[in-house]
Amino acid sequence: MNERIRSRSLPVRPAGIALAVTLALSSLPAGASSHREAPMISGLPRVDATDFYMFRSYEPGRENMVTFLANYLPLQDAYGGPNYFRLDPDALYEIHVDNNGDAREDITFQFRFENLLQGISLNIGGQDVQIPLTQAGPVTSVDAASLNVREHYRVSVVRGGRRSSDVGALTTTVGGTEFAKPVDNIGGKTFGSLAYDGYAAQHIYDVTIPNCTDPGRVFVGQRKDPFAIPLGKVFDLINLNPLGAESGGNTDDLADKNVTTLALEVPIACLTNGSEPVIGAWTTASLRQGRVIDPKPANGLARAAYHGGAWTQVSRLGMPLVNEVVIGLGDKDRFNASHPSDDAQFAAYVTNPTLPALIELLFPSAPAPTNFPRTDLVAAFLTGLKLADGTVVNQPANVTAAEMLRLNTAIAPTAAASQSNFGVAGNDLAGFPNGRRPGDDVVDIALRVVMGALCTLSGAGDTLAVGCTPGDAPAGGAPITDGVRTDSTQFGAAFPYLNTPLSGVTSN
Repeated sequence: MNERIRSRSLPVRPAGIALAVTLALSSLPAGASSHREAPMISGLPRVDATDFYMFRSYEPGRENMVTFLANYLPLQDAYGGPNYFRLDPDALYEIHVDNNGDAREDITFQFRFENLLQGISLNIGGQDVQIPLTQAGPVTSVDAASLNVREHYRVSVVRGGRRSSDVGALTTTVGGTEFAKPVDNIGGKTFGSLAYDGYAAQHIYDVTIPNCTDPGRVFVGQRKDPFAIPLGKVFDLINLNPLGAESGGNTDDLADKNVTTLALEVPIACLTNGSEPVIGAWTTASLRQGRVIDPKPANGLARAAYHGGAWTQVSRLGMPLVNEVVIGLGDKDRFNASHPSDDAQFAAYVTNPTLPALIELLFPSAPAPTNFPRTDLVAAFLTGLKLADGTVVNQPANVTAAEMLRLNTAIAPTAAASQSNFGVAGNDLAGFPNGRRPGDDVVDIALRVVMGALCTLSGAGDTLAVGCTPGDAPAGGAPITDGVRTDSTQFGAAFPYLNTPLSGVTSN
């Protein structure tokens, strides 16, 4: 039986702050920032973007660079062998940059992957027989002879539209255009005395980028999932105290999961356009339109299906939590397939959000923001912010409203030890929503913004120019938290910043 959509309108009743906050948390999806957030993508984990980061590099000596981190393939159990978590060789993974505010990509970095089976075999009774494992012994170097499956990738740069013919390849500083991806963290015996950190570090490449004077860096590999949220308590009838202490003792239910990270560091001068310092960015994954399954797959890692037709976008991620708590369920797949320049079709989800209405509906004493359209959310999610005196936080001079991360590259990075996990709201202008760093606590920040936190910084004494006042958001000053702390001390202070993935062996 085909699924049908039934539409009905529900009355909104006046709604205490604590209960409103509780419902806000209940609306988070099972899967965090962007894990399994839409019906179709939940069945395509290898092309499911989970988190996206963009920030001025704060590794000492690298401050003239921007780091992009695009995480894919959610909820990886470290022991998930023997095939582990290779990316899709039939997919196109991309990081897009808009450097003039028109909601269209001006620079795109494209990643393509290839899985290479070495066919390692053992002589068993006089007959060579292939081994069933990814490795045939310790793996301590790039493309080690003992590695039965090798994963390689290439990175291309497109200037203009992402399907433009203006394509150039990133190359290593010694001239190669093919990079190796480290095998996932199978366990300590596999990586020996070198340990996984040392092995993975061999896969960080200095690269020459076409039309860029200075080199950048690239790394693709498994990392510990950086997102943090108490999913179990959220879905156990909100079994937590959302107005408690920020480090309220709740468990990060993603603490035992890994992801795969596409990490790219690019000189600022290669990204900006003229005198405009603000750039926007988002990541996507695309598949071919058609697939025919091969009833008799060939030996090796030859594809078990034939793919053809135009590239079709199936995943999109810029700002965290947008497709989870802003976009309606029936439009989540549409959003994943869409382009920022077409975001007018989703405008009502931002200007007239349903979440505050749900809060009022279910909790009669909870006051929700009353300013319509929600210009504060438009600024936070679609245009970037500026101060009432005209000082730019991350809003381009000529901006088209569209959902993406925006970063003012003219704002100096904050050293890791000095970062506020509340970013701009914590008087750290180098943090979220001016880009996003691993240590920015985006769950707490985003929930407070949805309840009108920006309005409390506006009005009389006008700090932010967002078109609302404290009177529009009675719950805007509530100290909303999920009780799981995220901050810079939990992450590395050097590229690729995200932590070593969990090992498939928890004890020896």
